[in-house]
Amino acid sequence: MDDARKEVEKVIREEGENAAYQAGVPGLHPEIIKMLGRLKFRTSYGQNQHAHSIETAHLAGMIAGELGADVPQAKMGGLLHDIGKAMDHEIEGTHAIIGADFIKRYGINDKVVNAVASHHHEVEQESVEAIIVEAADAISGARPGCRRESLETYIKRVRMLEDIANSFKGVEASYALQAGREVRIIVRPEDIDDLAAMRLARDIAKQIEETMQYPGQIKVQVIRETRAIDYAK
Repeated sequence: MDDARKEVEKVIREEGENAAYQAGVPGLHPEIIKMLGRLKFRTSYGQNQHAHSIETAHLAGMIAGELGADVPQAKMGGLLHDIGKAMDHEIEGTHAIIGADFIKRYGINDKVVNAVASHHHEVEQESVEAIIVEAADAISGARPGCRRESLETYIKRVRMLEDIANSFKGVEASYALQAGREVRIIVRPEDIDDLAAMRLARDIAKQIEETMQYPGQIKVQVIRETRAIDYAK
């Protein structure tokens, strides 16, 4: 038993060091390295959280480079954003807040701490790097093929999307597309004008946020079409 425990601890340490090396984030405390390694054994919707963290760090770094933001800070925020998932089964609270408190304890600066705490909007974002980390996390979690869910859960989510859209006045039909990543809503032009269509998209998106749980983000597209027909005799 002791040998097996030592072997697992060795794997965890090596995987933590590997994550920091691949992401290009040096100088992390050994306890943070250990928690990063534990993510090797954690998945979310079938996506390995160790690989997700590394990918988010790379994406955050690239976005920050394009925008002229702080690349090292964005990469560190991306790498550490889900570190709370390595311990959220042991400590009460959400993984974002747990992770932020943990890394702050081991000397991570306030900008990165805020990026970790705010990537699900549980606290206010205080820097452009925090916004970049949120975007990188969404890209990594929402790209096709990265996550999976049971057929029953998928069908339930798609039906719920369409039911929410259909519950609004003026909606003629709605269709969940892109494996539930988008809902396309067709409205009756005589009931919904252009301004009302924009409001409808916002209201449906808000209700989806308040009533559903889903990985990544869902695009809400309202389509209003007017056709003028006449006949030459």
